[in-house]
Amino acid sequence: MESSFISRLYKSHQQCPQCPSPQKLADFFDNVLGALFPNTSSRIFESQEELEFFLINLKEELYEILFMYPNRENIHTENKAEAFFHKLPAIYESLLEDKKAMFEGDPAAKSESEVVKSYPGFYAIAAYRIAHELHEMGIKLIPRMITEHAHSKTGIDIHPGAKIGRRFCIDHGTGVVIGETTQIGNDVKIYQGVTLGALSVAKEDASSKRHPTIEDHVVLYAGATVLGGETHIGHHSIIGGNTWITRSVAPHSKIYYKATLQKENETLMFNKE
Repeated sequence: MESSFISRLYKSHQQCPQCPSPQKLADFFDNVLGALFPNTSSRIFESQEELEFFLINLKEELYEILFMYPNRENIHTENKAEAFFHKLPAIYESLLEDKKAMFEGDPAAKSESEVVKSYPGFYAIAAYRIAHELHEMGIKLIPRMITEHAHSKTGIDIHPGAKIGRRFCIDHGTGVVIGETTQIGNDVKIYQGVTLGALSVAKEDASSKRHPTIEDHVVLYAGATVLGGETHIGHHSIIGGNTWITRSVAPHSKIYYKATLQKENETLMFNKE
């Protein structure tokens, strides 16, 4: 191998800003989730003091992660770590509601414990709830790394900048994409393969609202695609599977995909109801 190539790589390592590794952030998230939900953890606490000490250590760990953050001069790391753990009770209450919504929304679920231990939708929304709080504090890269960790494990891609209301239910989940400027109301349920995306991928649109707004009590079935920052799905609407929506939909609408099958001497029409 050419020494000039090795030298080039070495320089890139020297110039790379300090940043916590993806594994360190994944471990931090899994430990926070394990502290909140024992069903996701193999750790056993013998006393309340032991759990309290564990949480203090997690706060110190977040402080160290933020201290390693590139361009951290604009971030008061100790205050941010303190502020995040101050919000942890509210995150926990929100996740309890998500858990209940997933249990009640899926006839196959036999217990809320099953949801916590085995549902990719719960894991992904837990990563989002934690990452979103960090995102709201002005920290950008670390929340993105947390949700991408969940993406790699579940196939569910939620940008930490999205705004998602309470009692959010993701059923199955694989292939779900929720873009950065998406706004989702309360009591929304989505199935696998749903995309809430942008109409344009132009870089100059980065600071604009590019993704749709989903109002309260909407159901989006598998494979539904809703695009555009001006697109609103009105409350109590049902968006059928494999639909393609680029315009706003009034409240209480039902939108279904109509398929046609062309056979040799006839055309068959299918309405999904």
